[in-house]
Amino acid sequence: MSFDVDLFVIGGGSGGVRAARMAAATGAKVALAEDSRLGGTCVIRGCVPKKLMVFASTFRDMPTEARAYGWDIADGGFDWSAFRGKLHAELDRLEGVYRRLLEGSGVVVHDARARLVDAHTVALSDGGRVTAKHILVATGGRPERPDLPNAHLGLVSDDVFLLEKLPKSVLIIGGGFIACEMACILNGLGVKVTQFYRGAQILRGFDDEARGLVAEAMKEQGIDLHLGTNIVEMAEAAAVKGHEAEMGADVSQMADLLPKSGEKGCPVWVKSTNGHEAVFDAVLFATGRAPNSTGLGLEDLGVAIGRRGEIVVDDYSQTAVPSIYAIGDVTNRVNLTPVAIREGMAFSKTVFEGEPTPVDHDLIPAAVFTQPELGTVGLTEEAARDQEPIEVYATSFRPMRSAFAGANARVLMKLIVSQKTRKVLGCHIVAPEAGEMIQMAAIAVKMGATKEDFDRTVAVHPTMAEELVTMRAPVRRG
Repeated sequence: MSFDVDLFVIGGGSGGVRAARMAAATGAKVALAEDSRLGGTCVIRGCVPKKLMVFASTFRDMPTEARAYGWDIADGGFDWSAFRGKLHAELDRLEGVYRRLLEGSGVVVHDARARLVDAHTVALSDGGRVTAKHILVATGGRPERPDLPNAHLGLVSDDVFLLEKLPKSVLIIGGGFIACEMACILNGLGVKVTQFYRGAQILRGFDDEARGLVAEAMKEQGIDLHLGTNIVEMAEAAAVKGHEAEMGADVSQMADLLPKSGEKGCPVWVKSTNGHEAVFDAVLFATGRAPNSTGLGLEDLGVAIGRRGEIVVDDYSQTAVPSIYAIGDVTNRVNLTPVAIREGMAFSKTVFEGEPTPVDHDLIPAAVFTQPELGTVGLTEEAARDQEPIEVYATSFRPMRSAFAGANARVLMKLIVSQKTRKVLGCHIVAPEAGEMIQMAAIAVKMGATKEDFDRTVAVHPTMAEELVTMRAPVRRG
């Protein structure tokens, strides 16, 4: 049977684009469909704009620190509209880069929504149909809203980058990395931030000691963090007039800040599980993401869908239908952009280069871009202790730069070591630029370095990271 193309990719995010380009490089005929913007979540409404906002938010305390170092510098104000214009210009530029890369690789791009008709046929929203020997679903994920009356009044992470004006106050619901990153970003840009998280501590799944330090730092910076707290009721602020004084907000002065009554982002009255009531200029839901697997026709073809809506695949990203594969967040394996790219590369090697390549999801480093950042690779102390006897090497201190400026900021350097093999099972860093540091440490951990390998490495002095190779005695064993 002949097909129009060898590969049809549904989704123009980082994973789908990498798979399409690699397959095309082998001489395969490739097409790709994207119904939104090329670049996907990471480039358009995730990693890239978020990191640019992180950069912008870190300048708030710069004048104070500079004065401590002898500079005669005045405090300034943040201009959201000026930043927003440059931000969107950069995203437009990057989207153009993605399009040129695809077209330069010979990939045919369809600016349309795609749906599977059968195991080898894709129907496009513009009326076209394309047959393909192989189909790759790389549609990513989407932010979820809670099942709560009037939840439509709240924002989700995608909306933050599109705000015409910054709110003066925001309530963030959630305690994962998106919620905490957004809390630090908006706080740094001058927004009064309140954060509710229903759990006992933010950043569930990360090392307990590390996430505790991040939480304390966030509170020190002025974020009003409420643990063990959730939202139980919300409504338009205009519908609860008469309570403005006790809530500390004047609804009448919020009219020019955000969308008008009935729209998401309008001033909102909130009641929490502890009975407290307040009005916020905006409410941001950061309570999780779901795989974008609906409306693709997958289940009708026999593709297995998991409990959370994820496409079920094997070690080679193949679904129960042999001609259909899936990579990235839509599979809900490890939802990180570099992982989606690796999965796309492994798919191309397996299907188009004759090299069956399973995806390696072991010892993946990650960073949470809070202030300070959290970098991590390998096992947490808690997970490692459940697995085998361990030693913990850790130190927390005020870094030289902050201490000289009179700031209270602290950092953490932590290694989890197997008592039996002496291998470093996990590394956790809470510090400015922890993401940059953990990338280097991850190489050693991935290679199976032992604590003695770290000890043999000469320190770079004076740096924060030198503590990773100078900790001699464990702080505890377990």
